[in-house]
Amino acid sequence: MKKSRFYAFCLTIMLLAGTFCTGISAQMITGVWKGKINRQKVEVKIIQQGDSLTGTSYYYESTNNYRRYSIRGFFDAHSNEAVWWDDQLLEEKSGRFSISIPGKVPLLSRADFNCPGGNRMMLDGKAAKKENETDVKGDVHLDKTSRTEFEDEWDFVIENYTVGANDPDIIDSVANIAFRPVVKEEKTIAPQTEEKPEIKTIAPPVVKPAPEKIVEKPVVPIEQPKPIEKSVTIIEKPRPVEVDVVPAKAPTIEDKFKARQKVFIKEIPVTGDSIELRFYDNAEIDGDSISIFLNDKLLFSHIRLTGNAYSIKIAVSELNPSNELIMVAENLGAIPPNTSYMVALVEGKRYDAFLASTEGSSAMIRLIKNVP
Repeated sequence: MKKSRFYAFCLTIMLLAGTFCTGISAQMITGVWKGKINRQKVEVKIIQQGDSLTGTSYYYESTNNYRRYSIRGFFDAHSNEAVWWDDQLLEEKSGRFSISIPGKVPLLSRADFNCPGGNRMMLDGKAAKKENETDVKGDVHLDKTSRTEFEDEWDFVIENYTVGANDPDIIDSVANIAFRPVVKEEKTIAPQTEEKPEIKTIAPPVVKPAPEKIVEKPVVPIEQPKPIEKSVTIIEKPRPVEVDVVPAKAPTIEDKFKARQKVFIKEIPVTGDSIELRFYDNAEIDGDSISIFLNDKLLFSHIRLTGNAYSIKIAVSELNPSNELIMVAENLGAIPPNTSYMVALVEGKRYDAFLASTEGSSAMIRLIKNVP
């Protein structure tokens, strides 16, 4: 009887701990994480904003030898999965005796958030090349800590996240400062010139000549020549011929879709009643705008890409056995090309892909419907 009560008590504690961990995971993913990614020492500062993640990653050997990236990604509160990638190289610093700097290859990390107990929080998963997730490079093992090796602008947000610093305006303002690459200052050394010895010369004594007698000569007036009169013929310039200029018609999004080459990116199996597609800006938020075509028909247009997901749902019953989903760039933003990160949710499974579109090409995803 006592044993059964003891087992029941332990089971209740475990269930409460799991519920507590899941409930606070959305909040507690924000913080400083230290450990290793692909056998490299790393410190990652993660800040959650909605379902999006931002912050910085430091790949380091010491505080004097490291590479620092800005990171972007997303967090699924239902599955407790965090996905982030090294977005932009912000800084690299090498020590005096260091041969190389870690973090040469930008990575995409996919890890599960878990709480094994004793206030310990962990991120465990796999890391792959940023542009090719099938090229797995190594493991991800990170522990949450309250101590940072690298002080930067995100420390204020992390320390005050639960008392107001989780405001989107504050996070965006800090990002504008923290995501500026550090420019190395190159010192220029002026060339040294040899000092020539000063040579003193002694001038000979000046002998003044005897004054000459001045003889005044008579002034003879000179006659000025008369100006020659020239006749000038005025020729009127011909008036320009007015031509009616017809402005060129800007191409529509349908014209861009037809003219651009379709580049195949990935194939995704489709099952169930519906699929959900989420689109994020894959680089710096610079005003990228896209349209989505499905089987040569315009599905959605004027989708503004930001750090937060733009979600659309498609009924599986309306799909063909094989379908082409194509992303067409309406503009290239301030920093070409137009890049996005797409996540497809199919019956609890997640598929993702990096999509890029230019003035000459569009990204294509093939959706294959599993027919029973």
